[in-house]
Amino acid sequence: MSDKEIIEAARDFADKIMTSETYREYFYQREKVKKQPDLYEKVNEFRQRNFDLQNETDGEDMLDRMEAFEREYEKFRENPLVDDFLRAELAFCRMMQEVYVLLADEIDFEV
Repeated sequence: MSDKEIIEAARDFADKIMTSETYREYFYQREKVKKQPDLYEKVNEFRQRNFDLQNETDGEDMLDRMEAFEREYEKFRENPLVDDFLRAELAFCRMMQEVYVLLADEIDFEV
């Protein structure tokens, strides 16, 4: 199989992902939140802070910081638009993670 054929197969696979129920739900929920720019900005701030917190290398008092973060955003997460979007995003991320793991396992590629 040529490199060009592999790239074309990857495009086809991306199309299949974008027509999956999981992706379509994520896209739908994202578009609903985007209709409220202030809310979308706050969602992105939440996502960035969550990402940063989870990727900190200093593990000391991590549990305390996570609990404080969750308390700070507890009311925010009660908003159905926010909750629906974050749940859909998590489901999509988990699906993509499974795809990445499968590819890494199936391809004998040492990192």
